[in-house]
Order: sequence, then C-alpha cells, then structure tokens
Amino acid sequence: MISSYRLIAVIVLVVGLAIGYFNYISQLDSQSVFFRPWHLGLDLSGGAHLIYQADTQSLLPENVNESMTALRDVIENRVNVFGVSEPIIQTEQVGFGAEALHRLIVELPGVTDIEEALRLIDRTPELEFKLEDDVKIAEANLDLSTSTSTDLASFFIASGLDGRLVKRAQVDFNTGAVEGPGVLVEFNKDGAELLSQITKDNLGRPLAIFLDGELKSAPIIRDTITNGQAVISGNFSIEEAKSLVRDLNLGALPVPISLVSTQTIGATLGERVFAQGVWAGLIGLLIVSLFMVLWYRLPGLVAVVALAFYIALMLALFKLIPVTLTAAGIAGFILSIGIAVDANVLIFERIKEELKSGERNREAIKKGFARSWPSIRDSNLSSIISAIILFWFGTSLIKGFALTFGLGVIVSMFTAIVVTRTLLLALGFEHKNKLTTFLFGSGFSK
Repeated sequence: MISSYRLIAVIVLVVGLAIGYFNYISQLDSQSVFFRPWHLGLDLSGGAHLIYQADTQSLLPENVNESMTALRDVIENRVNVFGVSEPIIQTEQVGFGAEALHRLIVELPGVTDIEEALRLIDRTPELEFKLEDDVKIAEANLDLSTSTSTDLASFFIASGLDGRLVKRAQVDFNTGAVEGPGVLVEFNKDGAELLSQITKDNLGRPLAIFLDGELKSAPIIRDTITNGQAVISGNFSIEEAKSLVRDLNLGALPVPISLVSTQTIGATLGERVFAQGVWAGLIGLLIVSLFMVLWYRLPGLVAVVALAFYIALMLALFKLIPVTLTAAGIAGFILSIGIAVDANVLIFERIKEELKSGERNREAIKKGFARSWPSIRDSNLSSIISAIILFWFGTSLIKGFALTFGLGVIVSMFTAIVVTRTLLLALGFEHKNKLTTFLFGSGFSK
C-alpha cells in the first residue's frame, strides 16, 4: 500500500516539475510552440484608461444592451486598426432601471499620450453608400471609370445606407473573383432590408462607397441581395482588401458618447508596481513557508511542496487561460496563497487530534483529511461565492482581483486535498521512534 502511495507521489512531483518547467520555457523563445507571455493589465504595462458615458436616453430599454454591444464592437474595430496591442474594451452599467448609467471602459496598453488615445476613439468617419446621379454625370459629361477628380461625391446621391448599418466586414477569399480576395460586408437587420431594396431597384449600376467624402470603391450591383451579406469583388490585392475592410469597420457610432474620465499610467510606474507586487508575494511566501516548517516540521515541509505545486499550477493557468494580470489581481493571488496554507493548517491540526485519540499515523492522516474536508469546503465555498459576486458586479479593476482570488481558492482545494494527502501517505512512517519524533514532532507520531 505504501509503495502505491509513493508511486502516486512521484507522479505528482513529476507533474509539478513539468508545470514549473513549462512556466520557465514559455517565456524564453517567442517562436516556440510553448511560448505563452504574461498578459499584463494597464496598471502594470502602462497605457491610457478612458471612461466614456453613453447617451441612451433616445433608445428603447430593450435595445440598450444591443446598442452598447455594437458600440463596443465599433470602438474595438477603430482601436485595432491603429495596432494597439491587446486593447481591453468593455461596457459597464452603474445602477438599475431607467436611471442606470451606461459607460464604455477603454484600456489601451502602451498608449501613454492621451491626445493620441482620444484621436483613436473620437475619430468618427462618415461612411456612406451612394448611387450615381445620372443627371449630373450627363451634364458634366463625366466618365467615372477614368476620372481623376478627387471631388466625386457631388456626382452621387445618398442611398440611405451608411456606416451605422454595417455589422462587420472581413476579407473573403471565396468571392468567386478571378484574381485576388474580395470583401464580405454584413449588414444588420435594418441595413439588410434596405440593401435588398437598393440592389433590387438598381441592378447593373454601381453602389459607391465613400469614407469622409472620399470614394473608396464603386462595385457594380449584379444581383439582388436578400441575406444582408454583400460581396465586393474587383481583383483587389490583399493590402487593398484589408484597407477597404478597415474603412468599412470604421463606421459611425451607434450610441453618442462623451468622455468623463482619463488616466495615464507610465510604463515605468507599471514596472515598479509589478516588481513590488512580486516581491511582496515572495516575502509572504517565505514567511509562511518558514512558519509551516518550524511549527509542523516534516508535514510543514510537505505543505510547502504542495504550495509550490499550487503556485506553479496557478502561473500556468494564468498563461493558458489567459488571465490579464493587474495589481489587484496579484493581490488576489497572494491572498489565495494564504488560504491554500490555511487548509493545510486545518488538516494538520485535525490529524493531531486523531493521533491523540489513539489512531495510527496512516489512519490518522486519512481520517484527518476526511473530517477536516467539510470545514475546508464550506469556508472555500463562501470565498468562491464572494469572488463570483465581485466579478459579476465589480469594475474592471475589481474583476482582476476576483478572478485570480476565485481561481486560487479552487486550485488550493485541489492541492490541499490531493497533493498534501498523497505526499503524507507516501512517507510511510507508522511507528513512533526518535526519528519520527524529530521529523514530525511529538504530536504527529503515535
């Protein structure tokens, strides 16, 4: 029986070392298949934090959530066009009912120039789909296919189809074009209905795309489009197709917004906060480890090994999920380390009680784990519920704390019940002698 526990313990240790090695190599080579960088939040990497207030008074209550989602998507498209690394854009509701305030939170890592950040968000290009004005074109004797004039907007009339009705656009390599990719444009429900009518009434005519008054493309309407998905083909190069997709995705905002708060975090400040958080975690871990070893001796050392397994597993999960680490998130992780040790304290004290009642070591360990489990389960369950509430109702900073804290509590239950138990049973000390008394302390040997 002891040999089987020892085999399992070896497997557990090997798995722990493998996880630790993964954490190490995942930072080394960006070309490696194992490369998983840390995802640092704005407060650690530096950047701009903007809060916008959305004006939803003109919207029906049932349309607010949909409009806010559309707003978030449009802003995300705008920001991504300019190459901002991993922006975080999310909506937030403050209050309930008709008096609720709806906000848009925009975090732009690496952008420390507020004016530049505002330009990214506030640029509202006018995207329009227009039809030819046959009368003006005839009067000017203009050939649009060969014209070099930059002011062509006056020779077209509005069709009613504009950027507000574009759901998304993307490069499509299955357009049926002879050469090169095409562009797939998907409209929302209202846009699909209008597009169907326009294409039905104007077969064979161009439907020109204008962005800020500049003609971008003038595809010919070849069929009636009833599914709200238009394919623009024209022997584009990949770069031309990407450029058109970018222009189409820079549509007008579905909800008016106004800036209410700005904050800039420098990269140097972020690095200092990150370094201080890491040092705080290391110092706390060292103090806790010393306490466990000095107070519980060999079982305390087992708890430290289980704690190392816990930390390695948590860091791997941070990389794989991935979790965006913030200063608050690091605090939640450090707090969860204390909770992971707390479970071991409950287990060890319960084992002592079992030994005092006359149980042998192995039976005392088994009963100690079994009888301490309800307390560990209930206390950790209350912590998980608190983390869920904080994540559900909290702001973006609070969510970072809640996520790492809640995830840490769940993982700590696994390491305390599985890893610590396996390692203790694998030790195989059954009878009391001078060695076991020294290694375990008088309270741990029977």
